[in-house]
Amino acid sequence: MVKIVLVDDHFMVRDGIRAILEEEDLYEVVGEAANGSEALTLINSLQPDIAICDIRMPEMSGIDMVQQMVSKELPTKTIMLSMHDSDEYILQSINAGADGYLLKGASKEEFLKALTVVSSGEKYFSGDVSSILVKKIKSEGIVDAIPAEEGETSSNTTEKADNNPFELTKRERQILQLAVSGKTNKDIAEELNISKRTIEVHRFNLMKKMGVKNVLELSNKARSYGLIS
Repeated sequence: MVKIVLVDDHFMVRDGIRAILEEEDLYEVVGEAANGSEALTLINSLQPDIAICDIRMPEMSGIDMVQQMVSKELPTKTIMLSMHDSDEYILQSINAGADGYLLKGASKEEFLKALTVVSSGEKYFSGDVSSILVKKIKSEGIVDAIPAEEGETSSNTTEKADNNPFELTKRERQILQLAVSGKTNKDIAEELNISKRTIEVHRFNLMKKMGVKNVLELSNKARSYGLIS
């Protein structure tokens, strides 16, 4: 049973989410809060698996709540469920450490899929959010360029071998091998001696190139194309 805490300052929103979850056997709503401050108290005491939270709330926002959870190393995963599709809110949520971002206009099926993915330890961003991220990253010149700290040059960033149909860079191939072996972004960053943020950018670009949304899909596709042993 996946234990969930709902965090939203609108009762009707929480009530609607609870109604959806009560129809499923896998989830149990163990608490509700109207702001981030209340939620932190609940999360500390109840230790839920996932907190589903809004961004704009009185007293403490969802983004501030997630930042405090990360700083306290709380194991609870977080999914931001917001009406806002702006670059600013999405990137702030990701940088704060949110495990997922879903728009409130998402379908029930996508909402449940996000829960499944996040509860398994992966990140989930809706299609609309992914498109916004790609646009933002490209506009900053991140996707098509290898960060300087990695010391790679444009002449050797992309492998041209026949078994590389997605035109993955050498670094992406390296991260692919480590990711499908079960290593987290933090583990990979420490092993490669580069920043976690750089790993996140490469991993996002890698999964976008291969058209997958989680590590299971990534692993299956990589094996089917012979990209990993």
